[in-house]
Amino acid sequence: MTSLHVLVIDDEPALRQILAAAVSKAGYSVEQAASAAEATAKLGRGDVDVALCDIQMPDGNGIDLVRNSRAAGIETTFIMVTGFASLETAVDALRAGAADYITKPVRYEEVMHRLSQFDALRGLREENKALRKAIDDSAPKLYRFTSSCMLDVERLVSKVAPTDSTVLITGESGTGKGVAARQIHDQSRRPSRPFLQVNCGAVPEHLLESEFFGHTKGAFTGADHARKGLFLLADGGTLFLDEISELPLHMQTKLLHMVEDKEVRPLGSEQVRRVDTRIIAATNANILNHVQEGKFRKDLYFRLSMFQIQMPPLRERRADIPELMRFMLRNLRASASGSRAMEIDPLAEEILLGYNWPGNVRELENAINRACILADDNRISVGDLPEAIVQASSPQDFEFQLAHLGTQILL
Repeated sequence: MTSLHVLVIDDEPALRQILAAAVSKAGYSVEQAASAAEATAKLGRGDVDVALCDIQMPDGNGIDLVRNSRAAGIETTFIMVTGFASLETAVDALRAGAADYITKPVRYEEVMHRLSQFDALRGLREENKALRKAIDDSAPKLYRFTSSCMLDVERLVSKVAPTDSTVLITGESGTGKGVAARQIHDQSRRPSRPFLQVNCGAVPEHLLESEFFGHTKGAFTGADHARKGLFLLADGGTLFLDEISELPLHMQTKLLHMVEDKEVRPLGSEQVRRVDTRIIAATNANILNHVQEGKFRKDLYFRLSMFQIQMPPLRERRADIPELMRFMLRNLRASASGSRAMEIDPLAEEILLGYNWPGNVRELENAINRACILADDNRISVGDLPEAIVQASSPQDFEFQLAHLGTQILL
């Protein structure tokens, strides 16, 4: 059950309380409003997903409430509830912006069916947003590793993916921690749900709580509309927290509570929201050193590292480099609308294979991209490689390579 916040608006206490109890029993968070004025105040926070709204109220009517909410930019979905069943009333409610219409006496099954329909639709909309953000091109993404250490990583990914365990991925920058996190999500039981990624070190500290947990309208200066946090946006899916070691201590405490309780409370809201968000964290730092130095909470570390995957650096898996280069070249060719296949001069390939790659796969990808731009006749030569990589070759190897190149020229 994903998190949905429902407001029951009705001036009849018995009906209001029965509806609220039913909604709560179904697993949704719920609050009540006994009048149009009370409903207006609660809707104004901007954190209500669905309002079950009576049409006739002592201090106003539900149709005006819908119309005023739409004019104020409030995105709450309204399902109107009324004992005055007529086509005219239904049409007025829909014209004002209501999404649906049910009549009294209210049947529990009908209300739950409407809420579940909206929950599924909301999930699809948020998933589409996440997909539009995540998809950068349509090039093929699959690559099979050959090195034993990366085959071990693939085995670990396949074992942990079908579970709901939190995962901590460690390794140097550029080793593919984000790729491993995505593979875990894709092989999980929730691949059709959102996969969201955030770099914990890139978010300003004063915005972290709002970014993670969201806020209501007016929660702080500049909060002119409600915003859902990452945990709610990824509800039912996966949230990848990259560079987790960069989180300040006060946010580590809040994250620990979320991981333990599976609940979030947006800034400015009194309502706690249940979430089913899987957490995958990653860091290139020695996080145990951070724990020993008091920079990272020990209890949070143990929570996140229930299952740990260490990504090996590229220099320890050189067997993957040749096919990695060809994989990158195929993707570049696909993105270039079917241009002729790019080739690598044997001498250039030897230099790439002999380099230590301190920046790992990311540095290799940058070098290949640069070389493709500079290459003539779709063939990468030594002159197309970054100078630092060429100069990093050992003198003995480089003399051999130059002699080899001279022989080729003479021939």
